Amino acid sequence: MRRIVFDIETKNFFHDVGAYDPTKLDISVVGVYDSEKDTYKAYLEEELSSLWPVLEQADMLIGYNSDHFDIPLLNKYYQGDLSRLKSIDLLKEIKNSIGKRLRLDSVAEATLGLHKTGQGADAMNWWKQGEIEKVKNYCLHDVKITKELYEYALSNNKLFYMDFSSKVGIPLNTKTWEEKEDTSLTHTLPF
Repeated sequence: MRRIVFDIETKNFFHDVGAYDPTKLDISVVGVYDSEKDTYKAYLEEELSSLWPVLEQADMLIGYNSDHFDIPLLNKYYQGDLSRLKSIDLLKEIKNSIGKRLRLDSVAEATLGLHKTGQGADAMNWWKQGEIEKVKNYCLHDVKITKELYEYALSNNKLFYMDFSSKVGIPLNTKTWEEKEDTSLTHTLPF
């Protein structure tokens, strides 16, 4: 099963575009882990045409807040509909389990002992300052954390988060996560 774990950084803030609508934002970097090649790669906005064939060959997309944020934003650039692909949104799974949304950093710290290397606002500021490599590295680090959280959840049917100084379990039902669905896309590939 070909899994694509991904994350997006943007060039602007919601207050810059006057609405809390991901499709109003502009992509700076898309970070991707491709399970078929066991590789990480960052794509700039002008390189997205190289990303589409990778996504079209995926059996599933994995992200953190990806159904609400990343996929709608990518669809702004893509000529097809990426929401047709099977998607595991870890934040959505967490919210469905415990009824609240949690920061990626809180879940990563409690589950894996890892921390993010910054915040989304840092990445936007780095972008504006021309520090493109910093943005790519930050984005790919978030992809790595998301990948490791997915793998942990799949093996243990749970994740953890920090509630003040206590580690709290998040039970997850992962038994259908790895079931393959017929969701192939061919919108940018030759027919």
